[in-house]
Amino acid sequence: MENHLEIEFKNVLTKDEFIRLQQFLGVTENDFFLQVNDYFDTDDFALKKAGCALRIRTKEGHMELTLKEPNDEGLLETNEPISEVERDLLLEHKFFPKGAIEKKLKSMQISLKKINHFGTLTTSRAEIPFYEGLLVLDRSFYLKKEDFEVEYEVTDPKAYKHITRLLTSLNIPIRKTENKVQRFYNEWRKKRSV
Repeated sequence: MENHLEIEFKNVLTKDEFIRLQQFLGVTENDFFLQVNDYFDTDDFALKKAGCALRIRTKEGHMELTLKEPNDEGLLETNEPISEVERDLLLEHKFFPKGAIEKKLKSMQISLKKINHFGTLTTSRAEIPFYEGLLVLDRSFYLKKEDFEVEYEVTDPKAYKHITRLLTSLNIPIRKTENKVQRFYNEWRKKRSV
């Protein structure tokens, strides 16, 4: 199990802005890799209401169960590697793997039997070291929707000045941006109400 504090700046982009940023940074299609996130919550969104997110990320043949919880500085991530069998058991039979995340969910009074798979988000991602952090270009696909985003992952929130300076220099507006899981849930709700 691994815990770490996630401090990141996010900015949703148009496709044109994404391409402009990609070209400016010299990022080619070969720099992108795929990752797949499967999202979970209860039918009444108990995790979302608590400001949390639960996912399985599959990247380069490795799978990791992650619980994100609110923290004063950002989000506290608890990550546990899981096997393909454990992933399949959770996806197909709601059989939750034993570990720290299971214990945290129980301590939050979340019934493991009520946790459902809500859907899959596939991201084509490029990561670039940038000043004191990691600049991430994401092109994501979910629920027949495509969206574009830049993230800047840092250990000190003061480092945000670097990404805001970069975006401003490229005439890309700074936008209030929800995280991917929130955008996913919003799209999911939209599709359900149609």
